[in-house]
Amino acid sequence: MTRPQNTEATHTFQVDLRGLVDLLSHHLYSSPRVYLRELLQNAVDAITARQALQPGAPAAITVRAGDTLTVTDTGIGLTEADVHRFLATIGHSSKRTADGALDGAGLDAARGDFIGQFGIGLLACFVVADEITVVSRSAADPTAPAVEWRGHSDGRYSLRALPASAVPEPGTTVRLTPRADNAEWTGPDRVTALARHYGGLLRYPVTVVGPRGDSELVTAAPPWETTHRTPLARREALTAYCRDLFDFTPLGTIELDLPAAGLRGVAYVLPTAVSPSQRAGHRVHLKGMLLTDKAPELLPDWAFFVRCVVDTTSLRPTASREALYEDGTLAAVRDALGDRVRDWLTGLAASDPALLHRFVGIHHLAVKALARYDDELLRILLPWLPFETTDGNVTLEEFVRTHRTVLVTRSVEEFRQVAPIASAAGLGVVNGGYTYDRDLVHRLPEVRPGTTVTDLDPATVTAHLDTVDPTAELRAAAFLAVARETIGAHDCDVVLRDFQPVTAPALLLDNREARHERTRADLASDGDGLWADILGSLRQDTAPARLVLNHLNPLVRQALTITERGLAVTTAEALYGQALLLSRRPLRASESALLNRAFMGLLTHAMHHPGAAGPGSEPRKEL
Repeated sequence: MTRPQNTEATHTFQVDLRGLVDLLSHHLYSSPRVYLRELLQNAVDAITARQALQPGAPAAITVRAGDTLTVTDTGIGLTEADVHRFLATIGHSSKRTADGALDGAGLDAARGDFIGQFGIGLLACFVVADEITVVSRSAADPTAPAVEWRGHSDGRYSLRALPASAVPEPGTTVRLTPRADNAEWTGPDRVTALARHYGGLLRYPVTVVGPRGDSELVTAAPPWETTHRTPLARREALTAYCRDLFDFTPLGTIELDLPAAGLRGVAYVLPTAVSPSQRAGHRVHLKGMLLTDKAPELLPDWAFFVRCVVDTTSLRPTASREALYEDGTLAAVRDALGDRVRDWLTGLAASDPALLHRFVGIHHLAVKALARYDDELLRILLPWLPFETTDGNVTLEEFVRTHRTVLVTRSVEEFRQVAPIASAAGLGVVNGGYTYDRDLVHRLPEVRPGTTVTDLDPATVTAHLDTVDPTAELRAAAFLAVARETIGAHDCDVVLRDFQPVTAPALLLDNREARHERTRADLASDGDGLWADILGSLRQDTAPARLVLNHLNPLVRQALTITERGLAVTTAEALYGQALLLSRRPLRASESALLNRAFMGLLTHAMHHPGAAGPGSEPRKEL
């Protein structure tokens, strides 16, 4: 008895072409308009292949728009075997073999000369049409007959040979009739616009012929590859190209040339400020064919103040050919382009200070972002950068002329608290609460030796305020004792000083660390068990906040004479609450409750003692 031997059957994947086209149209390609880009790409690659085989052969692409659309090229063409191999096999490109080597006609041209390499380009036509006709004659095999291939979106195709007289010259013509729901994409005006959009920088001429026979050449050499009589003429040509392409007049132009990456182009400096989070979309061409006009990954994040247009031969596209493939080459190009932009900035300091001043006025945030990590740029540009200070919005170069010691706050709220008082006291304070500012100000001594930069804290400001006469402070001792007891519950000390402006009754000196510690303490007291223990272990020793009462203010002087404890408590809370509001920081629940309590207390006292003099008021005279 013989046992049946195990047999293994081999099968071939079956492809549902309709499903694949639906996948392309809804998930791979962003719009049906890419069909024309794929046709132009195939035409360019066909001409490139023929040029490698027959140098000097005709090189032209003609697009005819009307009820049907045809794209004709003078490229290398196809034989019957080529049609079966390339048009009827999804994913098999005539530009490569399975191992990536050059395929088709045994050409010796570099693989990098071709644009397409994925073997799915012609399928994009099924996004707008149900039938595609390809008529082709091979230049590689002159004895081979011309062929006509008809493909349908349901997966069928037919092939027939044509007499030599039907196609007298080598080349290929692709014809398609759009479906009714996609006719807009093949209209003459739309086709001309798409051909110019995608193929405007192609190295071979592309002509669009309308239904009336009118023709338009849509290709032209980019301005960075055109010879100009003078540098001024070149700059004007680059500026005009920016206006046509991006619709703005640039503040400056930065020519980009990376021979190792086969990249050339221009970076245009935006004339208006933009948000750092609004990353610019750069326009990238691959061997002349537009790849994408939304490529933020081309430049570093900090370079959000420029928009680029480049043509490259080395960057890889994704399968959809609508984005750049993130790899080591792209990372190296990104760094190199960032260096070009940085070199332009540093060069302005010596070549055009007026333009640098205009640039910094518009894009100072971008420069600050870059200067944090670039020592050379920091040295050159830091003195030019504007900062919010007690002297107004000035550059650090102007600020250090009058302030050898620079105090910097950790937050915008801290700056707003102390700015009026510090300015009157002659202190030089910089608002370090904005992005990058505090880090940059602390590096100022590297650029300006002899300058001292320290963080601002409550003790620093208090030390610069005038002390009160001991006799006056002794008279106020009773009120101050009540105020310290009352406000001390909020982890805040109370001191009495003389300072300007007189109109400010009180100043609250606080810092972020102290506020964080109070928030932690509140949460720990409200929590229980493990959570309270965790919060307790995070306790930090921080200096308490300080409520500085202005002895020069008439309201405060009147309040210091209060002897009734209840009114003294309410008045102290009211002064603390007003100082809280002037600090412009969010109030905690306990602080909001204090404000309400102080207001109600003063109102109640006023109603119950209508003849009494309130804080800051004149005693009522009896008639």
